[in-house]
Order: sequence, then structure tokens, then C-alpha cells
Amino acid sequence: MIRIYDTKLRRKVDFVPLEEGRVGIYVCGPTVYNLIHIGNARTFISFDIVRRYFAWRGFAVNFVQNITDVDDKIIAQAKEVGTSAAEVAEFYTRAFIEDLRAIGVLDPDVRPKATEEIAAMIESVQELIDSGHAYAVEGDVYFAVRSFAGYGQLSGRNIDEMESGHRELLAEGQGLGERKADALDFALWKAAKPDEPAWDSPWGPGRPGWHIECSVMSKKYLGLPFDIHGGGADLVFPHHENERAQSEACGEPFARYWMHGGMLQIDAEKMSKSLGNFRLLRDILEVTEPAVLRMLMLQTHYRSPLDFSEARLAEAKAALGRIVNAAVNLGWLLENAPVGEAVLDAAAQDAGIFALRAGFTAAMDDDFNTATALAEVFSFISDLNSTLGAASVSSGDAAVLARVRVTLVELMAVFGIDLDACAADEAYPAEVLALAAELLGYGGADAAEAVGALLACRENARRERNWALADSVREGFAALDLKIEDTPQGPRVVSK
Repeated sequence: MIRIYDTKLRRKVDFVPLEEGRVGIYVCGPTVYNLIHIGNARTFISFDIVRRYFAWRGFAVNFVQNITDVDDKIIAQAKEVGTSAAEVAEFYTRAFIEDLRAIGVLDPDVRPKATEEIAAMIESVQELIDSGHAYAVEGDVYFAVRSFAGYGQLSGRNIDEMESGHRELLAEGQGLGERKADALDFALWKAAKPDEPAWDSPWGPGRPGWHIECSVMSKKYLGLPFDIHGGGADLVFPHHENERAQSEACGEPFARYWMHGGMLQIDAEKMSKSLGNFRLLRDILEVTEPAVLRMLMLQTHYRSPLDFSEARLAEAKAALGRIVNAAVNLGWLLENAPVGEAVLDAAAQDAGIFALRAGFTAAMDDDFNTATALAEVFSFISDLNSTLGAASVSSGDAAVLARVRVTLVELMAVFGIDLDACAADEAYPAEVLALAAELLGYGGADAAEAVGALLACRENARRERNWALADSVREGFAALDLKIEDTPQGPRVVSK
């Protein structure tokens, strides 16, 4: 049974899907006025893993993520660069999709844009007016917060204690607060301003408020109610609180479970432009592999604050290297083990695989605890290395070694990390060709073949006691940050 921490209930609960074997998930997407930062990336990676895990557990997943392509920030950016809001939105929408694909985040099943759902939003706003939960003022339409008895339940706020001038509540109506019947009310529809995008409506030309789009799109593409609504912790209030209020005000149930990811800090400080520590995802990816970035995020539970630093990236790189090395080692053994009878206890190894899968599943079932699931993987690899270090495996062990490797690849794929691709990245550098050419006169273009020739040369030199040549091979590899590892199956070259 998968258990989820529900933000509204403030506790873990058993996840019971609306329809057995299926799960509908809505995760708020970006407002496309700039490139996404590393904090955004954390949220999208977290819910990508949630999605992947549900699929691994056999669920059919319908994953919806919107694009907010009309907003004050987009309009302001368009004015600053001297182009249209539509062009700004289109440019950054493409950039957002490219960035998420770069870090291995799966495309959603549906990616609706706010500007393509205006008619449905107008219909929803009118329904709220007709039901007495909203009112129009000079072309604007506001949701009457006090008309919804459950307002504040998601964020845990008492409506009577909210300050009338709270900046988060007034943010979407700067300069318009005096038009509201209550300072807590929020905009569903904004009257058009000169030179801004606008659509015709019963209240005059204008555009939708931020919150209404998610209510409309989640209903359209998932139906009501749906299983899970997710996003970053910064969206709990006011966005998700307002979204829930306007969605449930007319009597329809909305999201059954609310999930929110923790915030990201830079070197133990809040990330902000004013502190000079604002980090775009693209800047990080110029110096960091996507799998390493994922590994860093996996090491902290998705609801907990995550501290991002160069030191932690280095730790994540080393941690990922342990897993990749295990996969590379298993692959090498499968290709190089000498012919012979099995020496490993296959039953014991299969029991270890079973225990790994059980521990991994138990951790992920417990509110997607990736840190504990990773610990299970590392424990398994530690035991595996001890076993392989104490035995000279042969071809008879190939079947069980293959099962071990397949399991590691499969479980890491749940985290969005492709071990086979990472192992391929560990391929020999092109410089080994020059080394083989210098020492052996090798004229080929296959790095693996060159390494094999160099190792054969070293073995022959050692037999002939030509220590100078043997040392030259070893030193040549060392200059490339490689080392020769002598194993019962023969020598091989690995990274230092």
C-alpha cells in the first residue's frame, strides 16, 4: 500500500485511487517568462519520480501539467525586451520543455496552455458568479473568499486571522484592492489594460487570473474529483488554497490528495536574486551531468528542505559513481569471466535481489522516500562487492550476475537514472588511441581495442621481465586518470 503525506490533512494516509490500477496527477507547470531555476527543477524531478514509481508499481498514469502563458510577469518581460507577450511565452515554453528533457523528466500526457482554455475559464467564472461565490466590478471578477466555508484548510490558516493587507493575497490585484468587497478576495478575471493581451467576456475584454486556469484544466483533462494535485511548497498559499476554494465552491469535489515538495536552498541560504545565489538549471547543467543532479535530489526526501552546494554535488557524483561502477563491473564480468562451473550461491544472490526489491518498495511506498530506497541499493552493492571480491566467478555464474545487473538498472530507472547510459559515459577516453600508437604503433580508431592491446602488451612485458615497458603502460594510463586493476578474470582498466 502506497502512503502519501497529504498537505491538507497534515499526515500520511493510504493512497486509494479513484479507479483501481489508475492514477490521475496534476502538477502545476511554469509561468513562462524566464528560464527555470534549480528550485523549479527540484519540484519537477520529484514529481517525475512519483510518476515513474506509480508506473513501476503497475498503475496506468495520466499526468497533466499546465503552461501559464499569459500573466503579468510575461507581459512585463515582453515590454522590457520590446516584443509581444505571445512571443515571450512561446520562447520560454520551448526552453522549459528542452530543460526538462535534458534532466530526464518525462513529458506529461497532456500539457495544456492557459491561452488555449480561455472559453472554459470564462464559463467557470460565470458559474461562480451565478452561484453567488464571485462578483464583477468594472470589468474585473473576484472570488468572494468568505463565501467558501473551507477556505484556509489546505494551508492551515484561519481566515479571521489573515491580515487584510497580506501581500500574497493582494499580489494579483495591485492597485485594484479598493474595488474588492473584501481585501481577501482574489481575481478570477482581470479587465483589459492598454496594449495587453485580452479576450472578450461577459464582463468586457480581459484575461484570466492565475488560479482559475489550473481549476479549469485539471477538471477538463482529469475530471472531478481526481487523485493527486502536486507542486512546490510555495504554491500551497495562495495558489492552491485559492484553486481549491474556487473549484469546490460550487459543490464539486476536487483533488483527493495534495502533495507538495520542499524548498531548495543554496549553501544553506534561501535562493534569491538579491543574495546573488540565483542558479538557473541551464547554468548547472553546463558543469554537472543530469544524473548527478538527480542523485543529489534523491538523497533528500522530497518534502524536506534541500541544500544545494558544490560540495553536495561532488558527494552525489561520488555516490552515483559507486552504483555505476557496480553496473560496469557486472557487465565486465559477464563478458570476461572464464569458462567454468558456477562458484556463487545463486540462491543466496536471488534472496539478496528479493530483499533489495522488498526494501526498495517499502521505502518508496512510504511517501516516496528516495533517500531510504537509495540506502537499500547501496547496502546491496556493498554486499555484492564483498561477494565478488572473495570469489573468482566463471561463466557458470553469468545467469545470476545478469539478474543482479538487470535489477540495478531497473530500480535506478525508477529514479530516472539510466545506468546503461551512465556506464557508456565511462567509456575509455580517445587519448588511449594516442597512448597505444606511441607504445605499440597501434593505428586503429577503437578505444576499447586499443586498451585491450595495451593490456596484452603489459602482460607480455611482465612475462618477459620488461619492467620498463610494463611501467610505461601503467604510467600512460595513470596520466589519463585511469588505473589497471588486476582481477582473477584478468587485468582491466578503470577510472581512478
